[in-house]
Amino acid sequence: MPPESLALLAAATWATASLFSAAASARMGAFAFTRWRMVFAALLLWGMALATGQWRSLWSDGGSAAWQAIGLLVLSGVIGIFVGDTALFACMNRLGPRRSGLLFATHSLFTVVLAALFLDESLKGWAVPGGVLLVGGVMAAIALGRREGAAHQLEATQGQLAAGVALGLLSALGQSVGTLVLKPAMAAGLDPVAASAVRMTAGFACHALLWCTGLQMARVQSALQWRDLAYTFASAALAMAVGMTLILKALQHGSAGLVGMLSSVSPVLLLPLLWWRTGQRPAWGAWLGAAMAVVGCALILA
Repeated sequence: MPPESLALLAAATWATASLFSAAASARMGAFAFTRWRMVFAALLLWGMALATGQWRSLWSDGGSAAWQAIGLLVLSGVIGIFVGDTALFACMNRLGPRRSGLLFATHSLFTVVLAALFLDESLKGWAVPGGVLLVGGVMAAIALGRREGAAHQLEATQGQLAAGVALGLLSALGQSVGTLVLKPAMAAGLDPVAASAVRMTAGFACHALLWCTGLQMARVQSALQWRDLAYTFASAALAMAVGMTLILKALQHGSAGLVGMLSSVSPVLLLPLLWWRTGQRPAWGAWLGAAMAVVGCALILA
């Protein structure tokens, strides 16, 4: 499957998983929710890597090359998962999935700029206007997606708006840097499932160390419920075990900039899901933005 299609499939899994994530994250707290999500994702990924024998790809070259690749995976896990994911759900707890999705979508811009600076990648041909339309459409769809006078718990602001915005941008930057760090390791032929397992383990290790310090915000904020754990497992399976593995597979043969841009359509895909979940139809601006994103995708894939 082409890397562009893999990135779009990953965006679909992220959009669907966010519906499971919002309520559970709000009750458990961003740190506890992310920690449990990593536990479930790491168990799933290591189970698949061990069952298929693909864990051997982590050590196929042996020696310093293998350690360098594992080091990049660990660094990516710390930046992209420990920092990026935790900041994303802290933002979601404050601003809701729609507005946090708008801020997180800026990771495509970060990725394109950083890929040009550090990986010598650049958009060419129809990918340039396509990328502009895609990113502009995603932003418009989310920014103009709420109908005037509509109110729902998922749209409420909790705490300071500025803090939520800062956390959203931090999550986008973490996702972008974490992706770029991975590109050389994935291009070398690492198995995506095994690589995802290492990243999840690294992210969880950071969370476990934080939990061991006794920091209050790292604790579960309310009594654990089986329903919340079930939602967390579903989110981990879709977004982390499947979605992030698809992204790593796309990075093996695709441009980091294009993969980042195409995976940013997740918030557009979330709009009809939120319509179904909240019963509130998105405003006309959402449909305009979605149409722009679709045209942008078509130009990129042309």
